[in-house]
Amino acid sequence: MHENFWADKYPEGMPTEIDADQYPNVLAVLKESCERFADKPAFTNLGKTITYGEMYRLSGEFAAYLQTHSGLQPGDRIAVQLPNVLQYPIVVFGAMRAGYVVVNTNPLYTAREMEHQFNDSGAKALVCLANMAHLAEEVVPKTGVKHVIVTEVADMLPTFKRLLINAVVKHVKKMVPAWSIPGSVPFLQAMKAGANAGFKEASPAAEDTAVLQYTGGTTGVAKGAMLTHRNLVANMLQCKVMMPVEMKEGEEVIICPLPLYHIYAFTFHCMSVMLLGGHNILITNPRDIPATVKEMGQYRFSAFVGLNTLFAALCNNENFRQLDFTGMKLTLSGGMALQQATAERWHKVTGCEVAEGYGMTETSPVVSVNPANAIRLGTIGIPVPSTLCKVIDEDGQELSLGERGELCVKGPQVMKGYWQRQEATDEVLSADGWLQTGDIAIIQDDGYMRIVDRKKDMIVVSGFNVYPNELEDVMAAIPGVLQCAAIGIPSDKTGEAIKVFVVKEPGAELSAEQIRTHMRDKLTAYKVPKEVEFRDSLPTTNVGKILRRELRDEELKKLGAA
Repeated sequence: MHENFWADKYPEGMPTEIDADQYPNVLAVLKESCERFADKPAFTNLGKTITYGEMYRLSGEFAAYLQTHSGLQPGDRIAVQLPNVLQYPIVVFGAMRAGYVVVNTNPLYTAREMEHQFNDSGAKALVCLANMAHLAEEVVPKTGVKHVIVTEVADMLPTFKRLLINAVVKHVKKMVPAWSIPGSVPFLQAMKAGANAGFKEASPAAEDTAVLQYTGGTTGVAKGAMLTHRNLVANMLQCKVMMPVEMKEGEEVIICPLPLYHIYAFTFHCMSVMLLGGHNILITNPRDIPATVKEMGQYRFSAFVGLNTLFAALCNNENFRQLDFTGMKLTLSGGMALQQATAERWHKVTGCEVAEGYGMTETSPVVSVNPANAIRLGTIGIPVPSTLCKVIDEDGQELSLGERGELCVKGPQVMKGYWQRQEATDEVLSADGWLQTGDIAIIQDDGYMRIVDRKKDMIVVSGFNVYPNELEDVMAAIPGVLQCAAIGIPSDKTGEAIKVFVVKEPGAELSAEQIRTHMRDKLTAYKVPKEVEFRDSLPTTNVGKILRRELRDEELKKLGAA
């Protein structure tokens, strides 16, 4: 679609372009916000709050430590393996200010995944949580990591509370397996050393890589997307434009349950909210729904950023339904398809509509979003400013409005490429800047877009394309269904047959035949599942995205064994 097609699709008064060069790099945004909002709260976790001014001072101390004690050279990679704790923004912004590239690493990674990512990125240093240090002990000797800093969950809290919580986590909850890493440095010791040292503030160029963000590896081995300072600044400005006009600088309280090491949460909470001077409430373990709800109950929050499984779990919690939602101005959904039943229930419980968006690691990540005052449920909204989208067929030809094809994106938030993988980069990124997303989409006449499914998740039944998202949306509306997933399994008759997995709500009476009957009423015959399997739980990523791939692999293994 050409630029003039999108120009009149935006709500009145909303800019269609941003200036991606408004700031030279991420550090310029950080400095400006930390000066403007110096006394405003920036992050709260475990009852402790740091202001923007304190974050700037602390990140500077960490930068000073790295420059004087780690042996890292400008441009070296530093792996950061932390959950949502106050140390995260201090470490990440400190590393950037010292001139290094941040490699965001999932704290729930296995030793195998850690080893791949550390070696692939060429990381020279690692900051990790004590809870995962036993894995680092095993992995670090097999990598180029020369410097390890270890922090405990409560390290940023006042002395008594810090000692108490860290002791409970280690000795009562037994969440810190024994570890020993020769030469490793405790985080607080590093901060103390940094407070007594000076440092030279880095000044990275716009096109320099700020973050190496690894893709989930759904297409084979995980690859590092090189996200530049300009990519992140552009996406930050694009997200800010799409926020409701009612959101006031220096006043908003935003709940942050999604992990900051995930690019969706990083760009929104550490970048866009920083520009707004907002107060981020960091939830360390969002899977603990009662604790999450208790934390939320302490604030009159105005925004919540989540995804389908989290919305559904919260709405099922009675204490959540009793919270004060009168300050709510924005609910954002991304990371996985938002099911209509979930969106409607969230709106009913909170009084706030869910604005679904779409993005991917390779686009820093936001491509499109529903403007808060013009939400169209079932769509991923319109492209964010300065972004073009089109859909193409198998031969790369652009398709007309309303036709389904692979979604392609062009804009200042599109990555520089995959780290040290030129061939993989060339497969998805054209010379003129178009990125092929691997997602099947439709662009509607009104400019709003719909994702039909992942190209690789598509099921082909007797030559007909079936999209799991559609099946799951229909299943999710059945009373008693808590979670569901649909996959394709090999079939001699039809090439592939549909199998669905269902997790029932506690106490729900539901049979396979009831599921099939409901789907028969709503869908054409070839979309009705051949097999229905009830389970106690489904495999998910750490942010709650259901892993269809794992379910498929299990089924294929069974067939192999048979």
